[in-house]
Amino acid sequence: MRFLLVVPPLAGHVAPLRGVASVLEARGHSVAWCGPEPEVSTLVSGRVFPAGDSAPFSLALRPPGLRGFAALKYLWEEYLVPLADEMVPGVLSAVTSFAPDVVVVDQQAMAGALVAERCGLPWATSASTSTELADPLRALPKIASWVDELQAGLRARHGVLLGDLRFSPHLVLAFTTRALAGPSRLAAPVAYVGPALPAASGEWSLVDDRPLVVVTLGTSNASAGSRFLAESVDALAGMPSVQGLVVDPAGYLISESVGLARRIPQVTVFARASVVVCHGGHNTVCEALAAGVPLVVAPIRDDQSMLAQQVTAAGAGVRIRFDRAKAADIRKAIESAETFRPGAARIRESFAAAGGAEEAATHLESLV
Repeated sequence: MRFLLVVPPLAGHVAPLRGVASVLEARGHSVAWCGPEPEVSTLVSGRVFPAGDSAPFSLALRPPGLRGFAALKYLWEEYLVPLADEMVPGVLSAVTSFAPDVVVVDQQAMAGALVAERCGLPWATSASTSTELADPLRALPKIASWVDELQAGLRARHGVLLGDLRFSPHLVLAFTTRALAGPSRLAAPVAYVGPALPAASGEWSLVDDRPLVVVTLGTSNASAGSRFLAESVDALAGMPSVQGLVVDPAGYLISESVGLARRIPQVTVFARASVVVCHGGHNTVCEALAAGVPLVVAPIRDDQSMLAQQVTAAGAGVRIRFDRAKAADIRKAIESAETFRPGAARIRESFAAAGGAEEAATHLESLV
């Protein structure tokens, strides 16, 4: 069987599908990728069909101060819709050349849904983040209607009648579990397969035997997160009973008592951590909880607030204010994290039982 994976030029959205692609290939299937170049080729291995230019579609171009509806408006009007229009010709060419049996479409690469529907191909949604499974705009009818109108314009331009392009009527692969995300509110069939995490790789040496506290805001929040990271360094410097590690991609920070790194092998480091302080990115949250590590979540924008809500509802961590948290607030949250270890352990168990990439591949095979 032949599977075409359509993705945006975003590392966090590609990451879950890399493991699924490996499983499909190990089972003897042919797999190809499709997305904006040259970025997608830096994120995956194997055959890549180009679908547009990735240069204009870097979220690093987004104004760092955007929050709330302004951030959502930018995401849809300046990113998701133009990205879909840009990608459609390349995805159509890929389908013609590769002749896939199934198309797997990331939620933020709606061109894949448009082309699959036009060509009458079965397709699955890759929900790399779980927040929309609960239909967060349900309580905001005006915003929901605005999103519907934007999608209607896309469908009209590309001759497709399908409803919501974010959710396949055939299969939605949710890379989470009900224990964390809660039940789905979608009419589409949802398979909770748990996170498809990469294997631990790389080495990391601890300074000593003190509990390790890791602070990371991901790789795309260097400028927006500089204040929070500096406050985190101050918080950890005042906690001699732990060893702190702050991920500072820009290399702005200086400290004699707190470890600093531009990048870390997250899965390897989180396996040895006692607490993780993060922005609520889906991959970071799942990698920490897969190790049973409680979280301190300081959401910045997009789906991160919903992820923070899921973490606190599951009793797996505590939430703090990204824009306002001072060193004392961060220190207090870290000190409280031990009480959330049982909740984090429950999520870890649910992840282990869900099946991950193997289960996702089995569901995709069933579509043929």
